[in-house]
Amino acid sequence: MSAHLLEPIDILKRAHAIGTYYGFTPFKHVAKRGAKAPAPYPDSLQLESLDPTAREVAGFLKQARDAGLTPGAGKPLFLWHTNAAAGRAAPKQVIIQFHAIGADRAIADAVLIRAVRSLVADLTKQEPVLKINSMGDKETRGRLARELTSFFRKNGPVLPADCVACAKNDVFKAAELLEGEEERGGLPSPTDHLSEASRKHFEAVLEYLESTETPYELAPALLSRGNAWAETCFEISTGDGRITAWGSRYNDMAKSFFKGAMPSIGAVVRINIDARTVIPPHKERAAPRFVFVHIGDEAKRESMKMADHLRRARIPMIQSIGVESLSEQMRLADDANPRYLIIMGRKEALERSVILRERATHTETFIPFDTLVDQLRAVV
Repeated sequence: MSAHLLEPIDILKRAHAIGTYYGFTPFKHVAKRGAKAPAPYPDSLQLESLDPTAREVAGFLKQARDAGLTPGAGKPLFLWHTNAAAGRAAPKQVIIQFHAIGADRAIADAVLIRAVRSLVADLTKQEPVLKINSMGDKETRGRLARELTSFFRKNGPVLPADCVACAKNDVFKAAELLEGEEERGGLPSPTDHLSEASRKHFEAVLEYLESTETPYELAPALLSRGNAWAETCFEISTGDGRITAWGSRYNDMAKSFFKGAMPSIGAVVRINIDARTVIPPHKERAAPRFVFVHIGDEAKRESMKMADHLRRARIPMIQSIGVESLSEQMRLADDANPRYLIIMGRKEALERSVILRERATHTETFIPFDTLVDQLRAVV
């Protein structure tokens, strides 16, 4: 089914479902209305200089700050947000944003990428193409900018005139304008200039994608322009172009809205639609029967691979894959108040099993992966 045949309410339902299974909470569920009076954008942000995607992210961060949200070390926020709302006509372009605010490790990048890719695939019924690159930190970007300036200076006579002219003001934009292998020959690649910390982070992101069987293409030509972005950048697309998704880390931009260092990553999904109907209220599911708790990287990887399978089976559960702290996962589980916990640690991940614990009686049952869906359905 093509995206333009979907009703806006269907887009929101699918975003909500995918967000639930990958651990992203709707922003409206956590926003603390009236927490503080709306404040202007930070002076340091220079809003007018941001690209359209960065402005969307900045608008969301302002809402999050004004709603009184306080992400921090050990308590990252995994949220999704949209410009479409019940009771109003659907916008011409529905925008879905996914964010991991206050999450510094590569698992946040991988979980967010997996969630966005799943949404695009679900809406289009096509296999999306994921292209990924890293622009590195400020040190890397500065080094790359100097290398690009030297490239355009040396190769100006054989490059398109518009690219050479553009390079005088924005070498990253000029690099994007180059087309074909012949023109791009010798063009400096961001990943060749990564700092040690940026290189390790990018390698960790790729390792998560590979270990969770997420297809991707390394894309040296994929660049993030402007100072709003850093480190991982990616785009997800399908053949018809009606849905586009772009994401990157935006650590410095998040820091402008919250106190202290705020490593964060986000993605903006743009969905062009024809149905401008009034969006009816979305009836959300009752409290989940299960909360899935994972301990350790092995369990996190397995849970990422299982998320779509459990979602398609309509198992009423929630999880927080990107939250690494067990105590924080348990706090979130207590808030959800499910009847059962599904628990997977390193031992269970290696044995390809989980523990099903009934919270009222503390009764535990070991369930192999290959019978998990059937056994969970039996207790729903």
